[in-house]
Amino acid sequence: MVRILFSLFFCVLFTCCQPPSNKEVVTDKMDESLLDRVQLETFNYYWKGVEPISMAARERIHMDNIYPAHPPEIITVGASGFALMATIVGVERGFVSREEALERMTHVIDFFEKADRFHGAWPHWLLPNGKMTPFSKFDNGGDLVETAFLIQGMLSLRQYFNKDNEKEKKLRDKITKLWEEVEWSWYTKGGEKGLYWHWSPEYEWKMNFKVHGYNECLIMYILAASSPTYPIEKDVYTEGYMLNGKLVTDSTLYDIPVVIDHYNNPKQPIGPMFWAQYSYLGLDPRNLKDEFVDFWKLNVNHTKIIHKHSVVNPYEYEGYSDSCWGLTSSYSMGGYKGHNPTQDYGVISPTAALASFPYLPEESYKFLEFVYGNPDLIGTYGPYDAFSFTSDWITPRYLGLDQLTIPVMIENYRTGLLWKLFMQDTDLQNGLNKLNFTYN
Repeated sequence: MVRILFSLFFCVLFTCCQPPSNKEVVTDKMDESLLDRVQLETFNYYWKGVEPISMAARERIHMDNIYPAHPPEIITVGASGFALMATIVGVERGFVSREEALERMTHVIDFFEKADRFHGAWPHWLLPNGKMTPFSKFDNGGDLVETAFLIQGMLSLRQYFNKDNEKEKKLRDKITKLWEEVEWSWYTKGGEKGLYWHWSPEYEWKMNFKVHGYNECLIMYILAASSPTYPIEKDVYTEGYMLNGKLVTDSTLYDIPVVIDHYNNPKQPIGPMFWAQYSYLGLDPRNLKDEFVDFWKLNVNHTKIIHKHSVVNPYEYEGYSDSCWGLTSSYSMGGYKGHNPTQDYGVISPTAALASFPYLPEESYKFLEFVYGNPDLIGTYGPYDAFSFTSDWITPRYLGLDQLTIPVMIENYRTGLLWKLFMQDTDLQNGLNKLNFTYN
């Protein structure tokens, strides 16, 4: 593969300000072996830390073997979608063979075929026997956001395992069947302008979580529009999610344009970093635009703001710097929390910076060097989920959604692999065209 070597100047000019190409991108400031290492170790969160019966991704792995709230065998549907994409990275990077990957992917797709579904949507959590286990009191049915993350991974697999042989064809056919059985339109709650996150056969729409205003759920709306069997109409996206452009703003934070008020609230304009990552493991933000937003600019600026916040360090937290940065949803001293510039508890979450390589590669690499230069922050599956120097706190624990974002987004920076695969899907292209997106 051709390697493009940039000087620091050209990296800033062409990599940070322009969409990267699909060729291998590694600057002369980066050690490829360190990139390989973090991709391998985070990939192994799934490959070696897999739940052994389902072969799906575990919700969490605690290296201290203390699980105070949830048993270690719980499977998370969304992270399992990320695991499918990480497996493709594993094959391409030579971590596992294509044959090994195909065998495991067949097993895990068979598991999801037999697992509980609710109008085609999987729940947030599953047990190894495929039965739903509640995420919260009323959340014991379909979770459309987690389902979207899983489908994103499945459609990427359908593109990758494209050989004309019986095993790969059978895998593709099973994925197609599962994809076409998701009743996206059902989750409009009888035809409302907007998608609802949850539905339960016991509590029905009691959670009443209509997904509107920008967040991590863009992929859900795009897949819903792309469905060949249960699609939503364009106005469900335009009115329901984008609020007819009401979110667009000319406000700035740290002199960087916000582009969209993430919470539809100027006082809290920027969400956690994963909002620029989860939908974009497969969805290529380079040149991606709808009638309101340039999503590449949105995501790059989001990342710049999160980084600049650590540099400015308005709360004077210990350790925050140009090379120690990153706020997202993760573990914290008080349990799982969302972290952003207006909700900053002094906690750095490594996935925030490491899964931001496509947007700010130099700054992400500085963090990569920093975190691997601090052995206390690293374990079997790469950097631990979170740490706080101010509170003298490090958790020897991992979360699937956080860890498995890292190898995929680094690969998208290096080669654009998952972006290329996912964007080639004809169903997806039909959905993007239906919503009047441009993406070439």
